[in-house]
Amino acid sequence: MRKRTIVILPGDGIGKTVLNETLRVLEKAGFNAEYVEGDIGWEFWKKEGNPLPDRTIKLLEKHGIGLFGAITSKPKDEAAEELSPRLRDKEYVYSSPIVGLRQHFNLDICIRPCRTYKGNPLNFIRKGPGGKIEEPVIDVVIFRQNTEGLYGGVEWSNPPEIVHEALKSHPKFMKNFSRVPREELSVSTRIFTKNATERILRHAFEYAKKYGYKSVTVCEKPNVIRETSGMMYKMAKEMWQREYPDIELWNTNIDAQMMWLTKNPEDYGVIVAGNMFGDIVSDGFAGLIGGLGFACSANIGEKVAVFEPTHGSAPKYADFNTPIVNPIAMIESACMMLDHLEEHKIAGKIRQAIAEVIEEGKVRTYDMLKLSGKPDVIDKGAASTCQMTDAILKKLQTP
Repeated sequence: MRKRTIVILPGDGIGKTVLNETLRVLEKAGFNAEYVEGDIGWEFWKKEGNPLPDRTIKLLEKHGIGLFGAITSKPKDEAAEELSPRLRDKEYVYSSPIVGLRQHFNLDICIRPCRTYKGNPLNFIRKGPGGKIEEPVIDVVIFRQNTEGLYGGVEWSNPPEIVHEALKSHPKFMKNFSRVPREELSVSTRIFTKNATERILRHAFEYAKKYGYKSVTVCEKPNVIRETSGMMYKMAKEMWQREYPDIELWNTNIDAQMMWLTKNPEDYGVIVAGNMFGDIVSDGFAGLIGGLGFACSANIGEKVAVFEPTHGSAPKYADFNTPIVNPIAMIESACMMLDHLEEHKIAGKIRQAIAEVIEEGKVRTYDMLKLSGKPDVIDKGAASTCQMTDAILKKLQTP
């Protein structure tokens, strides 16, 4: 196995904690890599007015693979207040560095698997016929278009006159908003392009074909958002009929899908959606497998890929004397990285170790014990972040 170079991006808060634990697991599992750290996050925003410095961009351009912790993001006014005094009033505007990475490197394919671990006390359960308790096995993989839609960043408050005039060309704008003063308007766009939509759909179908999923579900809102959601579903139908007739194509509205999550989650396989709806439905399914402590993701482009847990930086936990957060989402994200690098054997070893720890049930972090995230959870029997990692490492040692 050749030695890889991985750009590690700890970021903020608990991102640093879970990333360090993940590196312990990768080393023990036999992944041969050199790690170079990239600067990213809130501290660099405060000091430099840029949470994603150019030097970090260059590192990723050079090495191609990033393993990312978590980011703190705050509203516009709060972000401005935390800038170094020498940078204030110089028109610096905070924007999310992870969104910046996605757009700079066109990391347009976001993959978010949500799979049940046997024995996880947080797994979704329901009542079946006769009041019998059922625990459906969930194996859903969400493909989220990562660079367009509502997260594309094309938006205005008090839109410039040229934008306002363009909006006025639409009859529904004239009917509903023409009398609203321009300075009272805020506008966010939802832009889909055919090229990016075709890419995410194809990746979803190909994944279903490769791994034997019976269905691909387009989860949008084409009955109301007719142009963008409608385009995605129309393209999906054409692609399915032409190239993937052996895979079932389903269509759900995002609102109905969130209702059906707790009705029949085991029926779904691959789900594909635009940026916002993909974000929503992936968090919904993550809740059925244990929450964000188990939610991993990949952001994949043609030349660069970045792997991250979907949880935030949780700054209130970052300063605890004993870290209590669940590292599994970060470790699972590293497994996705290993799969991307064709290191499937190592990824499989790590996933098996995690599965054995969870099924055994002797080591559980505070979320798995359904405790509030406070420093005293260790005294109540919760495993620390390090203890969970140690348990996984112990399983990796077992022949």
